[in-house]
Parts: sequence; C-alpha cells; structure tokens
Amino acid sequence: MTDYAFTAPHAVAADVGYSMLANGANAVDAMIAAAAAITVAYPHMNSIGGDSFWLISSPGASPIAIDGAGVCLQSLSPVTFSGKLPSRGAGACITLPGTVAAWQRAREAVARVSSRAPIGLHALLTPAISLASEGVAVSESLKAACAKLAGELLPSERTSDTYGELERLFLHPVLKQRVQTIRYPALAATFSQLADAGLDDFYRGDLAKTICRDAQALGISIVADDFFGFAANECPVLNTALRSAQLYNLPAPTQGAASLMILALYDRLCTPDLSEEESIHLLVEATKLAFRYRDAVIADPKVAAGAEAKLLAPEFLDDLARGIKETAAPWPHPGNPGDTVWMGCVDADGVMVSFIQSIYWEFGSGVVLPGSGIVWNNRGCSFSLDTTHPNVLAPGKKPFHTLNPAFAEFSDGRRMVYGTMGGEGQPQTQAALFSRYAYGGEPLVKAIADDRWLLGRTWGDNSTDLKIEPELGARIGSSLASRGHKVNVLSAKSESMGHAGAIVLQADEQGSALAATDPRSDGAALSSSYPIE
Repeated sequence: MTDYAFTAPHAVAADVGYSMLANGANAVDAMIAAAAAITVAYPHMNSIGGDSFWLISSPGASPIAIDGAGVCLQSLSPVTFSGKLPSRGAGACITLPGTVAAWQRAREAVARVSSRAPIGLHALLTPAISLASEGVAVSESLKAACAKLAGELLPSERTSDTYGELERLFLHPVLKQRVQTIRYPALAATFSQLADAGLDDFYRGDLAKTICRDAQALGISIVADDFFGFAANECPVLNTALRSAQLYNLPAPTQGAASLMILALYDRLCTPDLSEEESIHLLVEATKLAFRYRDAVIADPKVAAGAEAKLLAPEFLDDLARGIKETAAPWPHPGNPGDTVWMGCVDADGVMVSFIQSIYWEFGSGVVLPGSGIVWNNRGCSFSLDTTHPNVLAPGKKPFHTLNPAFAEFSDGRRMVYGTMGGEGQPQTQAALFSRYAYGGEPLVKAIADDRWLLGRTWGDNSTDLKIEPELGARIGSSLASRGHKVNVLSAKSESMGHAGAIVLQADEQGSALAATDPRSDGAALSSSYPIE
C-alpha cells in the first residue's frame, strides 16, 4: 500500500478526485470523476465534446496508453474547404469527440492491473451532475477566456444560431451580468443520462441521437454512422532512456515524441555545473530541433507509423545533440496554441495516471449543443489541406494533437506523472519542470512555480519570440539575447505559460506521494502523506 494523491488545475476537480481515492477508488475511476467535474468548472479549457489521452502505470508493469483522439467526419475531404480550415463555428466541428470513449477504454484497461473494484458510474458522475445543477464559481481564467472570445467574434457571429448557446451560457452572463456562479442544466442531464445508460450511450444510444440531431441542426456535417463506428484504442507507449530515468509518453497523433526528444537532447548535453542561462539555452535549442522534426512527420498513427522510432533512436539523437551550438539557431517556426487540462493521480495501490483532456482553443469551436450542453472541439483545424502533407485532412483520420501526458520512472525507484496545458508550450513546460526537479534538484513545488519561458505563439499574439516571465527575464534575459535569442520579457506571470502539475511517488517504505500544482491555475494538489501544496 502507498499513499495516494491528486493534482488538478482547478481545486474542485482535485477535491473530487482526491475524495474518490480516499474512499477506495482506483486511479482511473478517480480520474474520470475529476475529468467530468472539470468540464463543468473549466468549460473553456475542456469538454466531453473534446478528446483525451491517458498513461496508466501499475507498479512493476509497462505503462498502458489510451488514445482518445476523435477522427475526421466521414463526409469531409480537403475539397470541402476553400483554401483554409475554419477555426470557429459549425464548419470547425470536423472531428468526433473522443473523450468519453477514452474514459470507457481506460476503465477496461485498469481492470487488468488493479484489484480495486470499479466504482459505479452514478457515484463517479454525481459530483459533476451536482456542480452542473447547483452551479460552479466563475474563475478568473473563465472570465478572461470569455472576454477574449467576445472580442474575437464579430457581433453578427455572436448572435447567430451557431454562437447563440455559447453567448447565452458563457459570454453574456460572465461579461454583461457579471454572475458569480454558472449552472448548466443541459450538461447535468447529459451526465445523468451517461450514469443511467452507460458511457457507450454517447456514441450508440439515445444521447448519440440527441447530439447528432442538434449538431445537424447547427450545420455540422455529421451522421449517425460517425458515432456508431467510433471507439478509443490502446496504443504503443513511446519511451526514451535518460541517465537517471526512463521517460514515457504518447505516440502519434500526439507530440509526445517532441517532449521526449527535448529532454533526451538535454540529457546528452547537460553537466552539473550548468548555469540557469546555459540550461535554458540548451532546452530552447532542443525545442527548435524537436519541433522541426515533429511537424514533418507527426500525423494520424497509420501515417506516422515508424517515424517516431527514428526520431528517438539513440544514434539520431546523438547526431542532433552535436548540432546544438552556444548561439541561438534561426527561428521562427509555426506554432500550435491550445487550452487544455492536465491532471495526475496515484491510488493506494501505487497505480498512477497521467491524463490530459482538451477542446483545443478556448471553448473549442465556440459551438455548444443546446440539447446536451456539450462544447464541441475545433481540433480539426490542426489538419493540413496540403494533399502532400502527412497531416492532410481525410475521412476517418486523426489530426495532429498537441496533447501529451508524461510519465517517468527513475533509476532509484521513484515514479512521476507530470504534464500541463498550453499547446506548443506543453513540451517546453514539461522540460522546464522535469529538468529543474530531476537535474537541478529543486523541490517539486518550486520547479513548477518558478518563472518559465515559451518559444513561439501564445493566445492573442502571433509573435514567435522567446517569451520569459519577469523574474527569470531580469536574471538572464540579457544573457539569452546575447546568444541571439529574440527575448520578450513579460510584465507578469501568465497562464499562457501553462497550468503544470506533477506527482512523485517516492521509493520509501511508506510510498509517500508528493503532489504539486501550478500557481498560474486555480488548482490544488492533495496528498495523504504531505500537506496541501
């Protein structure tokens, strides 16, 4: 038996997940309860109308990966679109939601490695039902997302049928009425339906019919067969060896390979006497290399098959590392933004989960289905319309995903789940917190809280410079600029740097669990063996 812990970027979700663990739930069931709850608490960041990915690690066993990426609708092809993929509105709803299918597949997978009896769906979904029915406090993050989206959309669009439900539920009350609590009765009814009929009802039952009917009425090109034939799947796990740890992540269509490449390159170059500025320079340069190769090959798993093994081959990484110089390599490079939630947990048997769930941009497509309260994703806008590109849109294909949950096993027996939201920033923030903790010896809480950097785009800003939070910029901004980096020191810490979190299960007799969350979020980290961080 070990201690148990839960971390989430919203305290409500952390409380739900931790309570489930305290009452004997396995790590997957606790995560599903929290995942449902956080769709209510952070509706701009995630929804059951989006996608999710899982890494499930049982002590002494290989991790299990779950791919919950939705596929492109059957009726669509590159010729459907004239030159550019839409990012908002019904035209942006081009991939099926995969989250609920991934929840179901994760429950099936954990049954093979956990002796804990599964919790019934009513118990798992009751917290989310209560939150949606009784209301949840409006966070500053939600207010900011509403303000941004209201400014982004034209007035005629905001009052159209497509955006009507979004305006009614979020934008208008948050910005105009300045409400403190929002209720979602339609979403509460949806979770009640799933609790009664089972998760498969989302794709092959009465709920699927409701979703399909509402989607078609709003102009989404979906048919019942899109839902009926869909399922999430287990997939191979990517890994790479460092000097003191083995790292794991998800394969295509995620950017998990890039996250592993950055730390593998850093591991080859770092020395104990590196300064902070030298360490960050190496990580930024490793990021540039990883992103260039990532964007060339990562796409639907059937298309990208075999490519990731070449990217993670030791000899290839050795060659890349030798190419990193003391001065900055040329940039810019196209960026992929994204708002997401990452959560982690460990149960009393030591089963750990690294989990990520998203609708891509804030509020995804901007479409809310009125009959179910589901916010639909816009993940499909990361497809390419270039018919020669591996990530070209096609029926049944999965688009490139920024989502990637991470896991590490240290040579001294420690095990660690970690991750963040943040699109293009996900691999960079993973690298920041892991390198600070594993190489720099920083406490987990400090490794996450300290000022970070982001190479590339952030929301509302198309610049591709190296953005640095203020205290870090004051220390090393000029030194990085002298190496050739185009440095932009921010005026304050920002959630554009991600909502990171991590749990480390110690290799001591008790199995102590240390959890941490990001002060940039509304989160909490709860552990049965340590105080709240």
